[in-house]
Amino acid sequence: MNYNGLTVAIFDKSLKDTIRVLGGKAVVLDTDTPVGWDSFINKLISNEICVLLLTEPKHIVSLFARATANGTYNQVLHSISQTVIGSASKNCTDLWKQHKLSVDFEPNTAGIKELLTEIARLACYLLDKKQTAVHRGADTTYWKHVDMRWGLDEEAVQKRHKSPFLAACRREPTDYTPIWLLRQAGRYQRAYRELKSDLDFLEMCKKSELTAEITLMAVERLGVDAAILFADILPLLQPLGFDLEYIRGHGPVIHNPIRSGADVDRLEEGVKESQHFVYETIRMVLPALPPNIPLIGFSGAPFTLAAYAIEGESTKEFRNLKIFMHSNPGAWHAFMEKLSRAIIGYLNEQISAGVQAIQLFDSWVGCLSPDDYKTFVLPHNRYIFSNLPPTIPKIHFGTGTSSLLELMKEAGGEVLGLDWRVDLSDAWHRLDYDVAVQGNLDPLILFTSPKEIRKQASTILGKAGDRPGHIFNLGHGILPGTPEENVTALVDIVHELGNK
Repeated sequence: MNYNGLTVAIFDKSLKDTIRVLGGKAVVLDTDTPVGWDSFINKLISNEICVLLLTEPKHIVSLFARATANGTYNQVLHSISQTVIGSASKNCTDLWKQHKLSVDFEPNTAGIKELLTEIARLACYLLDKKQTAVHRGADTTYWKHVDMRWGLDEEAVQKRHKSPFLAACRREPTDYTPIWLLRQAGRYQRAYRELKSDLDFLEMCKKSELTAEITLMAVERLGVDAAILFADILPLLQPLGFDLEYIRGHGPVIHNPIRSGADVDRLEEGVKESQHFVYETIRMVLPALPPNIPLIGFSGAPFTLAAYAIEGESTKEFRNLKIFMHSNPGAWHAFMEKLSRAIIGYLNEQISAGVQAIQLFDSWVGCLSPDDYKTFVLPHNRYIFSNLPPTIPKIHFGTGTSSLLELMKEAGGEVLGLDWRVDLSDAWHRLDYDVAVQGNLDPLILFTSPKEIRKQASTILGKAGDRPGHIFNLGHGILPGTPEENVTALVDIVHELGNK
């Protein structure tokens, strides 16, 4: 991706060649004289500049001082509101905000080189977004991602339906391999950490405008082919009667875990309305998503929710869960049935709110043997999938599931998630190519280098071949501390190498 011929305003002559290599037309500012500033301001007002990269605070101060002096401040403000603004530092960003202007892109790491190269990926999209917003009458002087309105007319609906991601879910041919990433919004992103601030995680999950903003931010920064709702699987347990807390540095804790059949009997039902904040997030995200980007909704699967509810916290042994499952099979199935009904209601409400695909997360089911899966899990997952609309693509996801793939296919879903522990080609062959597959890069590869990422991604794409129905993803979520530039490199690499 590059600037694709857009005019880019810079202040340093030494950057001109870099802009040219990246496909842009550089306008070098003469910042030494008022005449130089007036010439630049005239270019701004006449809409000759598409991307504005004033990378030093003094240039931003001087621009508005000169515009104020010559009486063009409001005109300059109006023009910049339709121009892509890149910021090289928080100081620059804060100065733009003083004039009620939001920057369109600030790289994770400070530096002019990073700004020039990273904004090149997004410049055409960001310009189209701003100009579309202005055309629709939106005020872009100080706005957030959720303020954008691409529109939800019939043409947009059809464009989204034909998107590479949804086409791949249906195993239809696509021009390139679509990619989205598990936990594509998260702690590895500075923008996420700034949005989250010091909010408690559970509190954050219930703020619809914030979760919508995070959902949209990740899509825009990464350039992925699908958005996934920013939410968590565990709040669904609260209205059932579980005392859930997220402890900083420790993770989720259930203070009243299931220990007996009587505990199961006491659980409440009819919880779908309690997740209203999730449905509101969906309604906020959809009109702000580009027309070619679908939104994925999701829920935890009953087994994975039960794992947290019985163990009380994350575990690697699943001791309490397995003992309960085998010692109290009646209570186990009663619990799974209650969870399944809650999940069905929850997912169908998400679908009614507008998501175009759903994913059932069974993150911990890989701890089971095939026989245990068949007895204790498969009937409940099948029940869930059979009670969701057949027109909505459904992704069945798990980790450590190489021995369970055929059973998971039997349980349901048009797409099956594969982790890095299984060979993609072999796994798809085992599934008779009757489902689409999603995966399957090891998340730790993102800690290496673009060269190694390219090698590993190429291998996976080679195993998928040209067969329709492959969605590139990680085998599990992006880990905290992952270099964001490596994540964007992966997206670009898959789009390049997966071009058909």
